[in-house]
Amino acid sequence: MWEMDLKDSLSKFKQQQERCQSSLASIAASTSKPKHRAQPVNAPSAPARPPQPIKFSNDTERLQHINSVRKSPIGAQIKLVIELLYKTRQAFTAEQINETTYVDIHGNKSVFDSLRNNPKVHYDGRRFSYKSKHDLKGKDQLLVLVRKYPEGLAVVEVKDAYPTVMEDLQALKAAGEVWLLSNMDSQEDIVYPNDPKAKIKVDDDLKQLFREMELPRDMVDIEKELQKNGIKPMTNTAKRRAAAQINGVQPKAKPKKKQREITRRTKLTNAHLPELFQNLNT
Repeated sequence: MWEMDLKDSLSKFKQQQERCQSSLASIAASTSKPKHRAQPVNAPSAPARPPQPIKFSNDTERLQHINSVRKSPIGAQIKLVIELLYKTRQAFTAEQINETTYVDIHGNKSVFDSLRNNPKVHYDGRRFSYKSKHDLKGKDQLLVLVRKYPEGLAVVEVKDAYPTVMEDLQALKAAGEVWLLSNMDSQEDIVYPNDPKAKIKVDDDLKQLFREMELPRDMVDIEKELQKNGIKPMTNTAKRRAAAQINGVQPKAKPKKKQREITRRTKLTNAHLPELFQNLNT
């Protein structure tokens, strides 16, 4: 009899325990839900966030750039390629140029033909490279070239021979190997070789006489004076001006300069006697 009472008690205890577990579970579920505060009817609503701009991936931006390059004028694409060849001084295949600049040479016959026939581009049948007028590799070859032009070599003809050519010209000038002068008529820089055998010592009286010498303001008059003294001018200003007028090109008006500036310009005109101009102001 007592065993039956014990079983009934255990059964009731289990049922009570299950009811407690169920109650605890429901309480835990209710506390986990977020509580919403009631807002007054007339309370202003929170401002809506502005829509975020759509951000393109890097790949999308790259594709847009490729499309803009290939739709650009042929001249603009040629410029991109020549700038690459000039800065790197390396030979590139069409595929390498495409990877670097996005200019599709094989896909655009006009671009290919323009590059192949460009005077600044060398094409060996497979690769493209930059082509300067004079194939120079360094300062030594530059000096050899300058010495081949005793009457002067225009700097513009060598300034793109290799990346540091202008620095090398200044170094050669500092070392006394060359003279860098400006052409009075064309305003272009001219480099002359300095022959060490031609170095002479000039008296101070001759230097002073040279400083006091006045030259005509017009280049035509200077050329006439040279011819009177049996010297053939290197320029023909009258002929050049006549040709310019025939072609409809008006000569540039030269501003008047002070006498001191004319004397300084005179030094640059007499390029065949650079020794006379050393220490003029001493």
